Amino acid sequence: MKFADKCYEIFERSTHDYHLTDDVDAVVVNPYAAGTIEHTLYAKNMIDAVQWHLEDIIRDPAIEPVAALALKRRIDASNQDRTDMVEELDTYFREKYADVKPLADATINTESPAWALDRLSILALKIYHMEREIERNDASEEHIAKCSAKLAVLREQLADLTTAINQLLDDIEHGRKYMKVYRQMKMYNDPDTNPVLYNGK
Repeated sequence: MKFADKCYEIFERSTHDYHLTDDVDAVVVNPYAAGTIEHTLYAKNMIDAVQWHLEDIIRDPAIEPVAALALKRRIDASNQDRTDMVEELDTYFREKYADVKPLADATINTESPAWALDRLSILALKIYHMEREIERNDASEEHIAKCSAKLAVLREQLADLTTAINQLLDDIEHGRKYMKVYRQMKMYNDPDTNPVLYNGK
């Protein structure tokens, strides 16, 4: 099995495992051994799954402002965890291909392998939830038809994205492309770069 396909299989498992409880506060045990790439991929999707549902909750028009603020800060922290996890994945790829010498005409890709996998993880969640919409007993035929059309597009996107990721990794492995990782310098989380924080407002 090619790497991106293996990743998607893990993302599907994590998405399924989250929905066994469908609770943003539930503790889900990672089934993969700590220190493995599988463990990291599972944890990455679990962060995405929880955040997906936090984003649903915060859009409740009846949510109390104090609760919404606490939830917004939890989402911000989750976004930081997500970014940290992507950077951990890029470190894995950088170390894996450290000995590859790029060809003279090697090119750089628009995004790193890990950020492409980030999109694949979100896609797993989109497909899962679109499938659930189609299965709703209370939904109209029009709703089901619209969601079925969207699901077909998502599955086409899945085929394209897994192919593209596998090709990117093959190109890196054979020196046709090279990795260059830029760390996410999120200024709003940093008390040294967010003026609201360093001015004490």
